[in-house]
Amino acid sequence: MNGWQHWTAIIGMLAATLAIRASFLVFGQRLAFPGWLNRALHYVPAAVLSALVAPMALAPAGTIDLSWHNAYLVGTVVAIAVAWKNGKTLLAIVVSFAVYGSLRWLL
Repeated sequence: MNGWQHWTAIIGMLAATLAIRASFLVFGQRLAFPGWLNRALHYVPAAVLSALVAPMALAPAGTIDLSWHNAYLVGTVVAIAVAWKNGKTLLAIVVSFAVYGSLRWLL
């Protein structure tokens, strides 16, 4: 890609992003989702986060590593356990980063 193609792509992404975000501001008052969709949208953040974290935790170097030497996997499992037990997201993040950092330092 040359310079003008980069700028065309950037401006196109900007226009699409603005159109999507502005549509919720303009049509937000009149936009009503069915009840089942409202209930399903509640789980979208967790699903997106899982889709982003799972590949990194399972295969940080490009190959699947399920050993306890994989600090990403151990930190993720600890975060899931803490969040499941307490339901506190910030606590889960802090504890999992502490475990991850400790394992990276020790190994």
